Amino acid sequence: MDAPNLDLIANQLDSDNSRDRMLALAALRDVSAVEAVPLIKKVLDDANLQVRSMAVFALGIKPTDECYPILTQLLETDPDYGIRADAAGALGYLKDNRAFEPLVRAFYEDTDWLVRFSAAVALGNLKDPRAHDVLIQALNSEEVVIQQAAISALGEIQDIDSVEQILRFAQAEDWLVRQRLAEALGHLPCQKSISALKYLEKDSHPHVAEAASISLKRLAQKGETL
Repeated sequence: MDAPNLDLIANQLDSDNSRDRMLALAALRDVSAVEAVPLIKKVLDDANLQVRSMAVFALGIKPTDECYPILTQLLETDPDYGIRADAAGALGYLKDNRAFEPLVRAFYEDTDWLVRFSAAVALGNLKDPRAHDVLIQALNSEEVVIQQAAISALGEIQDIDSVEQILRFAQAEDWLVRQRLAEALGHLPCQKSISALKYLEKDSHPHVAEAASISLKRLAQKGETL
């Protein structure tokens, strides 16, 4: 495969056509982080929200020393909630534990549910056990998607102490909540997880039952007694 032409990508990023700018950002997937980030920065303030969103996401998967401060500033100050949510998600992809505090602040202080949702997901991606308290609080959110994110994240950080708290969702009305629970329990090896997964394996929704079966197999491979 030919190496991407950086000059061509840079010219595309200056195009008046937003589609050209989006294609240019997509072309950066095969470019090193050091070469990509200066080009991504060209469109961080783009007039087109979709271009901005793509650029913010790109910073999360092209990590350099510049990415963390840019993303935290966007998370804390950007007036558009979608961009703040994108910045939270990108910080999770960076897997930089310095992002823990900004993400927790965003969860507690941001007024938009989408930002809080992205912050909860990102805390799971960081796999930082300090997220226990904020994720337990997220379980009590009125937004079902935030409950889903919190359950998944507690699984990601392998928070065994959370099992008792998340088991109350085994009979949740929303089948996606039950599926997230089944998936999370596969990362939380204990007898209560196994009992709950055997229950969820009989769930009326096939996706939930399948997730429970997969999680039971995962726990068995880890040496947990079924």
